[in-house]
Amino acid sequence: MKLYDFVIYLRQFSTLLKAGVTVVESTRILSAQTESKLLQRALVQIEEEIREGNALSSACAKFPHAFPSMFINMVKAGEVAGNLDETLERLADYFEKQHRTRQKIISALAYPAAVGVVAIAVVIFLLVSVVPMFVDMFKDFGAELPAITKFVLASSEFMQKFWWVIVGLSSIIAVGLSLLYKRPQTKYYLDYAMLKLPVFGPMLQKAAIARFTRTLSSLFSSSVPILQAIHTVEGVIGNEVVSQVLKKARTSLEKGASLTEPMEKHWVFPPLVTRMILVGEETGALDTMLSKVADFYEAEVETTTDRLKSLIEPLMIVLLAVLVGTIVLAIMVPMFDLFNHVDSY
Repeated sequence: MKLYDFVIYLRQFSTLLKAGVTVVESTRILSAQTESKLLQRALVQIEEEIREGNALSSACAKFPHAFPSMFINMVKAGEVAGNLDETLERLADYFEKQHRTRQKIISALAYPAAVGVVAIAVVIFLLVSVVPMFVDMFKDFGAELPAITKFVLASSEFMQKFWWVIVGLSSIIAVGLSLLYKRPQTKYYLDYAMLKLPVFGPMLQKAAIARFTRTLSSLFSSSVPILQAIHTVEGVIGNEVVSQVLKKARTSLEKGASLTEPMEKHWVFPPLVTRMILVGEETGALDTMLSKVADFYEAEVETTTDRLKSLIEPLMIVLLAVLVGTIVLAIMVPMFDLFNHVDSY
């Protein structure tokens, strides 16, 4: 299900409840109105569950593919507190911000990925279709070819003879990485490596911190117990490095220590984050402080992605020009020598 569809559902659900429409009637209306087939099927069954006397949270919990654990926990807290409409509005704000942040990151990564694909396609086309046209000419030339030309000719020959090896290895590597990423231990090291990447690493770190603080703030402000809230965040944060630190933080809280102690020992959490969380703990305004940190890092992600896009676009164009220019140069240099050789006669 698209995150955008889920946000619309939450907004509409909250509006209906504020207008005095019952939960079961709101669910019936939304099941007929939503554009998401997955959500529609779930809501039809949830309506039946509610009519049988089940709570909304317990009914939604039976459909984890449609409703994340954070939604279940916050709705359960909203049912107990009697402010379900406000809880749904808060959830809509949360998921909308997550959607906006995700789109920003995707936008920053999409351009270099697209240019990279184009560059690979152009290079393959030149090596497979254009370069072979000059092979016989260079053989008849008889003179020693420049090193760059030999390299391009060898690459072209390898590409034509062993293209199936390249495709096969690429497929195996892609499938292997996707399978490894599903294993928590491997995912930890891959996430760690991603966070250490130059340029993109800091952006991913800021995005992870923004998601952590925003999620925990939303849960805590909805009266979800702090230990349960942290446990929920561990499952939705999407970064195993941050998740492992949060597990230690939860253990620290269970022992009566501070939430920030494990965070202060790990590089992934900057001093700004740990200090503001500590102040929030000491003043009893943890949800407010977490929200302020989330606001700051969401703005940082937005600024960083805009800056990266403006920086990467010209660099990728230059890279494409260098790759194509190298192949063209490798062909043209011996041709100029050939023309000079002909002119000398």
